[in-house]
Amino acid sequence: MRYISTRGEAPALSFEDVVLTGMAADGGLYVPETIPTFSQAELEAMAGLSYAEIAFRVMKPFVGGEIDDATFRHLVEDAYATFSHEAVVPLNQLSSNHFLLELFHGPTLAFKDVALQLLGRILDHFLAKRGERAVIMGATSGDTGSAAIEGCRHCDNLDIFILHPHNRVSEVQRRQMTTVLADNVFNIAIEGNFDDAQAMVKASFADQRFLKGTRLVAVNSINWARIMAQVVYYVASAVALGAPRREVSFCVPSANFGNVFAGYVASRMGLPVKQFIVATNANDILHRTLAANDFSKQALKATLAPSMDIVVSSNFERLLFEAYDRDGAAVRDLLERFQHEPTVLAEAPLARLREQFSSFSVDDATILEVIREAHARTKELLDPHTATGYRAAERVRADEVTPVITLATAHPAKFADAVFKAGIDEVPLPSHMDGLLEREERYQVLPADLEAVQAFVAAQRR
Repeated sequence: MRYISTRGEAPALSFEDVVLTGMAADGGLYVPETIPTFSQAELEAMAGLSYAEIAFRVMKPFVGGEIDDATFRHLVEDAYATFSHEAVVPLNQLSSNHFLLELFHGPTLAFKDVALQLLGRILDHFLAKRGERAVIMGATSGDTGSAAIEGCRHCDNLDIFILHPHNRVSEVQRRQMTTVLADNVFNIAIEGNFDDAQAMVKASFADQRFLKGTRLVAVNSINWARIMAQVVYYVASAVALGAPRREVSFCVPSANFGNVFAGYVASRMGLPVKQFIVATNANDILHRTLAANDFSKQALKATLAPSMDIVVSSNFERLLFEAYDRDGAAVRDLLERFQHEPTVLAEAPLARLREQFSSFSVDDATILEVIREAHARTKELLDPHTATGYRAAERVRADEVTPVITLATAHPAKFADAVFKAGIDEVPLPSHMDGLLEREERYQVLPADLEAVQAFVAAQRR
C-alpha cells in the first residue's frame, strides 16, 4: 500500500512513513493510492465479530504488511480494551429507524479516542523499531487534545505538545488535558482561536528547523492513521444493521471533516451507504459549500458546540481530491484561491459530492431545543455536537425506510454548561472522572505567536 498527496507533488510514501510524516511536503494530505475493497461475502462475515476483530480486518489492507499480523492484532486489541463498553461503540435505537452510534465510551469520552488510542500505540511501535524519539504537536478545538494526550501519555518515545484556544474550550475538556501531569505531556493555551493554533502547527510542520533534527509527528486528522481507524465504526455499525444486504445512511456532526471522510472511505470499500448527512453548527462552511456552492471563509462564531468552531475544514481537501478525479493540480489551485478570496467548486465535482452528501446547519438556539426535545422523546441526553446531528438527520434524511445512524461524538458531561442551559439539571461525569474538577492543572499560556510557541516546544522537549 502506497500513499499519495492530494496536491500531487510530494513523493508517494509507505504506511509507516505516512504515519510518521503527517502532512505531505507539498502542503497536501495523504490518501491511499488505491482504496481496498471488500466483497459482499467478506462484509457479511464480519457480522457478530468483536469490534477489535472487525477493526483488524478493516485496517489490515491499509497497513500493507508493515506491521506483522500478530503485532497489529495485539495493538488493536490493547487499544480497544481501554473502552468502558464491551461493544466499544454500541448502537442505541432512538426510534423505528434512527440509531445513535455511541462513540464516547473511551477514556476521554469523545469519538477521538477510537483513533487516538490506536495511533499512539502505532507511533510508539514504529519509533521503537527505528530507535527514534519524536515530538507530537497538535491543535485542538476541544476533544482531539485530551484524546491525543491519553493515547500517548504512556508512550516511551514521544513528547506531546497540545495547543488549545485559551478560555474557548469547556472546563471539562481543558481539565482532561491539563490535569495529565506526565513528564512527556505539555499543554499550551493560545491567546487566540483554534484556527490560530492550527495555523501555527501547520507552519511548524512546514519548517521543522526549530527542533534541530527531531522528528515532528501529527496526531490530528491530518494523519492518515486517524482516518483509517475511524473507517472501522462505519463498517461495524452498518453490518450490525444488516449491511451489505441493505443500505444505511449516516449523519455526522462535522467541522474538520475527518470523521465523515472516514465514512466515505468505508463506502468506497464496498459498504452500501445511501446518504451522508453533514451536520454543522453556525460555523457552516461545509453546509454552505454543499448547499449553495459558497466555498469561502467567514468570521469564526463562538457556539455551544465548540469542537465544531472551525473556519477552515482541513480534511475536506481529501474529499475534494476525489471529487476532482484525483487531480492534484486542480485541488492545489482551488485551495490557493480559497486562502485569498471567496471561491466556488467546479460544476462537475460539486455534482459528484451532491450525489452522496447532504447537509444541514444548526444554530445555538436550535441546539438547546434539540437537547430538550430529544431528552423528552427518547430519554437520551445529547451533547451539543450530537444535537446538531440529531436535528440534521430528522430534517434531510433521504427517506424513512433506510436506517440512519447519527454519530454521538461526545458524552454530554463534557459540555454540561450547554446541557444545563437546555434545562437539564444533572449531567454526571462517569465514575472514572471523579474529582476531575479538583485535580491539579499544568499548562502554559502563550500569545498566538509562532516564534514563542516554537521556542517553548524546543526548550521543553526531552
